[in-house]
Amino acid sequence: MSEHNERDGVERLRRWVDSCDNIVFFGGAGVSTESGIPDFRSEDGLYRQHYDWPPETILSAGFFAAHPEEFYRFYREKMLVTGAQPGPAHLALAELERRGKLRAVITQNIDGLHQKAGSRRVYELHGTIYQNRCLSCGALCGPEGLGKSGLPRCSCGGLIKPEVVLYGESLDGATLQGAVDAISRCEMLIVGGTSLAVYPAAGLLQYYRGHRLVLINKGPTPQDGRADLLLRGSIGPILTEAIRPLGGEAAL
Repeated sequence: MSEHNERDGVERLRRWVDSCDNIVFFGGAGVSTESGIPDFRSEDGLYRQHYDWPPETILSAGFFAAHPEEFYRFYREKMLVTGAQPGPAHLALAELERRGKLRAVITQNIDGLHQKAGSRRVYELHGTIYQNRCLSCGALCGPEGLGKSGLPRCSCGGLIKPEVVLYGESLDGATLQGAVDAISRCEMLIVGGTSLAVYPAAGLLQYYRGHRLVLINKGPTPQDGRADLLLRGSIGPILTEAIRPLGGEAAL
């Protein structure tokens, strides 16, 4: 599908949103960059910053096991962003859910901003910074349980690990199945703010069988050719404009 200019594309997206009552959204880091959370692959992303190890190495299961102190130094500084607030894309999607149009949000992000915005059915493919588990007794705690420095320990003495999916780990089976079910049943799938370069998450698009696949991203993705509507640009402004009722004003 050829790329649409923003005005015509957003108008078409708005008409589709107005006529659909079973929409699913699948998003990535670009949804949260508007909230000040850095992504990994953009020009200013974490992959282009200097550390003693590449971020993808630090955020791996093997590195966590071998160098937990270094893992936590990076994690607290760059990943544990609990003070961020929802951006325009999060708010637009929450509004669509309130209208009964959006059935699920599937996200690769771990920042919990969809829930902060008011979304209720959220499949967090890569886990969340808001839950941590003791590797010894299995007790759960929030971000405050990680402390400010050093290795976080449970009251039982066990090491605490964030409930995020590290490189080398499998996605949670129930979360993945919920995402697959939502995509396979939806009438319209909106994909935004993701390069679709990380698997198995990016492979979820294969389960969509409809004819309203919308891709919104600043840059090209490997799935652009599959899109029924392709929009280049920032996802927040595009979604905010698209959820306005036909002939109406923005409702956010």
